[in-house]
Amino acid sequence: MYLISSDVIRGYNDLMILNLLFHEDSYGYEISKSIKQISDEKYIIKETTLYSAFTRLEKNKYISSYYGTETNGKRRTYYHITDTGKRYYLEKCEEWKLVKEVVDKFLK
Repeated sequence: MYLISSDVIRGYNDLMILNLLFHEDSYGYEISKSIKQISDEKYIIKETTLYSAFTRLEKNKYISSYYGTETNGKRRTYYHITDTGKRYYLEKCEEWKLVKEVVDKFLK
């Protein structure tokens, strides 16, 4: 089975993360697990890539973070998409449609 190279998908990590947060707040491990599961294990995001994306998205005010406490008392950082992040996500979705349209023309 082929795995997707992180170089190929790098520009769309933010899109995947924002998509997951669009539906509900979540934390790093759960987001990583969801990306792996939804991609049928064809893309496994590296931990450093994931947390770099969180830092970048938070710096750009697309997401915010807060601490939640689990049942075992352990503190966990949750991420929440902001209204600015929702607008950015929808713009990136449109961009992806255009990119896909152009690349598909070369793959026929």
